[in-house]
Amino acid sequence: MSEDAGGAPELLLDHTRQITIDALCEHFANDVMSVEEFERRVDGAHEASSNAELRELLRDLPGGNLPAVPGEAASPATARDYTVTTRDRVKERSFAVAVMGGTRRAGRWSPARTNYTIAVMGGAEIDFREAVMGPGVTEIHVFTIWGGVEVIVPPGMNVESHGIGIMGGFEHAPDRPADPNAPTLRVTGLAVMGGVDISVRHAGESARDARRRRRQERRDKARELREGADDVRGRIRRRLRG
Repeated sequence: MSEDAGGAPELLLDHTRQITIDALCEHFANDVMSVEEFERRVDGAHEASSNAELRELLRDLPGGNLPAVPGEAASPATARDYTVTTRDRVKERSFAVAVMGGTRRAGRWSPARTNYTIAVMGGAEIDFREAVMGPGVTEIHVFTIWGGVEVIVPPGMNVESHGIGIMGGFEHAPDRPADPNAPTLRVTGLAVMGGVDISVRHAGESARDARRRRRQERRDKARELREGADDVRGRIRRRLRG
């Protein structure tokens, strides 16, 4: 295997190959390339023998690169590679509707500039962790009555929330400062006897895993504060004794 694969097993390269093919399928579905170009790149993905060759198949497409794969360190550039650089390739609007049922957007997908999510006695999950974001601000307008909408974002994404809850909730609790170079997601809307929750999760992290991580981070922060206070008290005692 090539040096670029870092001696990783063939299974890892196959996993990266599948990510590449999935991304090509998404771009083809969004009319970014012709049938002939799509087939050529898929054939290239099957023939590729390294991660570098797979990345080259996506380099000139929206997103510009592969997401971080297992066994590789994610660089700041990789984290920002989800941003589309060509404005006219982004759709103007899209809709996700759940009426007495459910709808879900997740994986590697391309949000429109303006996205509408409606949940009536149903539930919707909109996951932006692997989304290929358009330049500037991406908007999502939410309306739910007797239902729930969960918006999942990756760490560091700029999120603006301006929702209203009537006998319901519109919650957004960022767990860390946003990356100024990251895309901006603006969430607005109305929750009537329902709920909208904007949560931060790492890639592959479930809601339970995220809660555990946040609890552990709070414990670690509290321990650091206690240790810092103990250190200050210790220095004061030593000075008084001296």
